[in-house]
Amino acid sequence: MTEPTLFWIVFNAFVLLMLFLDLKVFHRKAHVIEFREAMWWSAFWISLAVFFAVGIYFFWPEPELRKTKTLEFVTGYLIEESLSVDNLFVFLLIFSYFKVPRQYQHKVLFWGIVGALVMRLTFIFAGVALIRQFHWIIYVFGAFLVFTGIKLFRQEESEIHPERNPLLRLFRRFYPVTRRYHGDAFFIRRRGIWFATPLFLVLLVVETTDVLFAADSIPAVLAITHDPFVVYTSNVFAILGLRAIYFALAGVMELFHYLHYGLSVILIFIGMKMLVSNFYKIPIGVALGVVAAVLAVSILASILLPHKKAALPRLDSSEE
Repeated sequence: MTEPTLFWIVFNAFVLLMLFLDLKVFHRKAHVIEFREAMWWSAFWISLAVFFAVGIYFFWPEPELRKTKTLEFVTGYLIEESLSVDNLFVFLLIFSYFKVPRQYQHKVLFWGIVGALVMRLTFIFAGVALIRQFHWIIYVFGAFLVFTGIKLFRQEESEIHPERNPLLRLFRRFYPVTRRYHGDAFFIRRRGIWFATPLFLVLLVVETTDVLFAADSIPAVLAITHDPFVVYTSNVFAILGLRAIYFALAGVMELFHYLHYGLSVILIFIGMKMLVSNFYKIPIGVALGVVAAVLAVSILASILLPHKKAALPRLDSSEE
């Protein structure tokens, strides 16, 4: 067994163990995730990512690549985490639209993340295979990121229209759905017939929304590295910490009103990096510095230059 194969097995076993502990031990009973608990969990997941980066630096099987792989992981993780934070606003809108009780939001995000891990792994291997088989596809990814960055820069507000979701409309057409929430159950049985609850519809919307998120996040990390293991692990750590960060930032997301401008600059930069990759290789250290600097400036500008916006939707805790 080669070391890279062992890395894949050990890492995925670790992820499965953490997901099991999360669902069956730490969050076995549905409860509202308060700010303090969310901050502790956020610190925990970020610390795990830091320890993993240190592990790459000391234990990567090819000593001459340890520094490079570490920088690639940190850069990919930083890009994924920052894109995830911007997407948290969409989750907030989804939960508000469906009036999801706060104590059940963690379960939706948990299973949403499980689905996201499977989809991301599929997208990553497909993206790496395309780049290796058709090198010119890297220019398509680069152009797409530049286009996405420009579009994001011009976008003022996030909007969601769950009623237009084709998967949701198809599901409603062929499967009965209850009008009310029934605890944290996705399905219930009445008179021998299985019904979906609105909580399952929320999960469907979250899953389909993540497909759109992956459309720009996966190419962005592939611009940093073509190593499937580094792309996958940076995605996984960012996604695993997403729930805790959501509950920690849910009440203050409006403070980061310049973040999407910073993300648009990052996407444009990463897209240009892909477009010029055959002519000039931007060092990974430079890419990491640019990403970190742009994020720092956008967050600092949001804090120093606040502006009034409409209040975010309240996290409803009723079951009506």
